[in-house]
Amino acid sequence: MRYPLFAVSSTGRSTNVSRERRVNLFCEVRESPDKAQLVFYGTPGKMQFANLGITPNRGAWSFGNFQYYVNLGVLYEVSSTGVATNRGVLNTSSGKVTMCDNGTQLMIVDGTNGYIYNQDTNAFAVIASGFFANPTSCTWQDRYFIATFRDVGVFQISALSNGLVWAALDFANAEASPDNLTMCIAQSSQIVLLGDTTTEFWTNTGAQSFPYFRVQGSTIEWGIAAQYSLAKFMDELIFLAKNKEGEVEVVRLNGYQVVPTNTTDLAVAINGYTTTSDASGFAYKKGGHSFYQLNFPTAGKSWLFDGLTGIWSELQSGTASGRDLGEMAIQYRSKTYVSDYANGKVYTLDLDTYTDNGATIVRELISRHVFSEKQLKIYR
Repeated sequence: MRYPLFAVSSTGRSTNVSRERRVNLFCEVRESPDKAQLVFYGTPGKMQFANLGITPNRGAWSFGNFQYYVNLGVLYEVSSTGVATNRGVLNTSSGKVTMCDNGTQLMIVDGTNGYIYNQDTNAFAVIASGFFANPTSCTWQDRYFIATFRDVGVFQISALSNGLVWAALDFANAEASPDNLTMCIAQSSQIVLLGDTTTEFWTNTGAQSFPYFRVQGSTIEWGIAAQYSLAKFMDELIFLAKNKEGEVEVVRLNGYQVVPTNTTDLAVAINGYTTTSDASGFAYKKGGHSFYQLNFPTAGKSWLFDGLTGIWSELQSGTASGRDLGEMAIQYRSKTYVSDYANGKVYTLDLDTYTDNGATIVRELISRHVFSEKQLKIYR
């Protein structure tokens, strides 16, 4: 007799309901099954590429021929061979940063100041006159750098093609709701402004006074619950979200539509964590699968969503139960590079690497319950 031992569920609120579990594995559903319809493969391993110090990297970006990392108060430019060069010093030495570029200039915001590094001239400077204080995120679109300022709920745009020039009047309010403005990101032909409980979409109309205007009727009653959980994923945006109902969920934005992405069992697990606002997320593609990794530092947990199958799995590094090493990721020359959450090491992520920087990767697959045929099991 053949039993369907494995399916795509996860451990339920009660293990009497479901005991299924996948750790460091992802699944493929075979269209023309041979021995089995479900096939499980090991998640990518990690091989050290660079080491920028004993403290975690604060941010990562890549453009042109280089990768860029902020570690402590230093901006490092890293070559294709892993050689790091100091390209500038920030005014802060802790807290995450966000970065973006226009093909020549790299912009960095650290919650206190904004900075511009010019890749052509190697010049590094603090953005001075006209730029608002305490920026929380930045993005680039239509030749403008764009920065958000959480507490005052506004976003500001730079001069065309120049991140060093900002006018104090070139700003707008995220006006659909009085919630704080946390994050901005360019998506397709619009910029998306994510607040605590709402999300707005603005588009460039080309107006001379101020080019960006809010798209009428597009406001979503969902905001971002963890700023650094935001990632571009399969031509959509994915992040840990919340609305006025209270609980957090993983959602995708398909246009102006919110698509819940976590299972109910995962939602219960996530909302049981004492802290979710520090969650971090990143996306990458391997072996034809688009993955989104979501980390919860305080809880010491990492989860992996497979966009091809819609299946969630757990991630762990090392032999002890705990989160995965990866905290943030960038794509560079067709490879994925991840930064360690505990130090300044940078790894290549590779399906043909079977350790986490030399450490054993423990993989676990627990089947569903098996009962005799025609047996009905009732739980109270």
